[in-house]
Amino acid sequence: MQSASDTLPGPDALPSIRELPNPFIMNDGTEVSTVAQWRKRREEIIKLILDYEYGHMPPKPDNMEIEAVSTETILDGAVVQKRVILKMGPGQKIRVNAGAIIPAKGGPKFPVVLSIDPVWSDKLAPSAASIVARGYIFAGFDKQDVDPDKADRGDGVHPHYPGYDWATLSAWAWGFMRTMDWLETLEAVDREHVAVTGHSRGGKTALLAGALDERFALVAPHCSGTGGSGACRIMGKGSETLGAITSPMRFQYWFQPKFGEFSGREDRLPFDQHWVKALVAPRALLAQEARDDHWANPIGSQQTNIAAKPVFDFLGAGDRIGYFIRDGGHSVPVEDWETLIEFADRVFFGKPTRQDFSRLEFPDAPKPYSWKPSAPAVK
Repeated sequence: MQSASDTLPGPDALPSIRELPNPFIMNDGTEVSTVAQWRKRREEIIKLILDYEYGHMPPKPDNMEIEAVSTETILDGAVVQKRVILKMGPGQKIRVNAGAIIPAKGGPKFPVVLSIDPVWSDKLAPSAASIVARGYIFAGFDKQDVDPDKADRGDGVHPHYPGYDWATLSAWAWGFMRTMDWLETLEAVDREHVAVTGHSRGGKTALLAGALDERFALVAPHCSGTGGSGACRIMGKGSETLGAITSPMRFQYWFQPKFGEFSGREDRLPFDQHWVKALVAPRALLAQEARDDHWANPIGSQQTNIAAKPVFDFLGAGDRIGYFIRDGGHSVPVEDWETLIEFADRVFFGKPTRQDFSRLEFPDAPKPYSWKPSAPAVK
């Protein structure tokens, strides 16, 4: 059983930090200077974000079974679509629909784009065709089977694990991990090259899942905003604030209740979202945004990338963190999937790219921190 302690310091007991906080300072004040120290610091950061923002999830169940639903050839014979139900948890009462769209030719193993979406839906058929044509498996699950998107702790996974304080984003992230458990059983899956992604609330979830689960080689939150790629401390005009997203009238249930206590006191948070991004290093990270999607705080996303990059640099992975913004609003056109594949091709296989994933959309934004990054790690 895990939950945040009732004695966890609240905003009034924490110091004010106006800039994006330094991820290299351990809880005892020691500065991280080695990879071994970073591994310990990583565990400290995970505890903080689960205590204050997302809540704690149970471990991997030891009783998951795969119930086959269907296997069929689609898209004029170009791919094989597998549908399954993941049965797990106490009494195997948790049942999650999952699926994978696999190229029919090539291989024998393929890299994977794992989405929070039911990839078998007709709505995603154009995206699936594009992804598979590039030699990737397109996999996903139905997040509503894990936890319906509403403020009710009496449904989804929650009744089966009553000792945990996991909020909805944490539950969905657990769903990502359990879907990965299934993918690891498929002979066609290249386990070393799995990208995890999602849009909006799904992007928040993908970032959390990728931060915690090191099986994901690329983490790609898309237009994810507050609680995702966007900073809590740095808001562009028209961005969704911490107070807005944690309002009881909106999406308080996505987060551990303590997160909402920092509304209007974001400077008291002991971390910001660049720490969540830093947990991905030295694996790869791509933050995807849209210029007209002000609500998702694209400038805050850029600034958290800037403040997370020193950790990537420290671990020798400074070229594995990217930021990309396109024209348009809060949507996922096929071109965004193609951009993700292009970045994946680069970090997975060293292929050249047409896009510049290091370009700053807001070059005049002030540097979001004044602390000195640690020198490259001593092995």
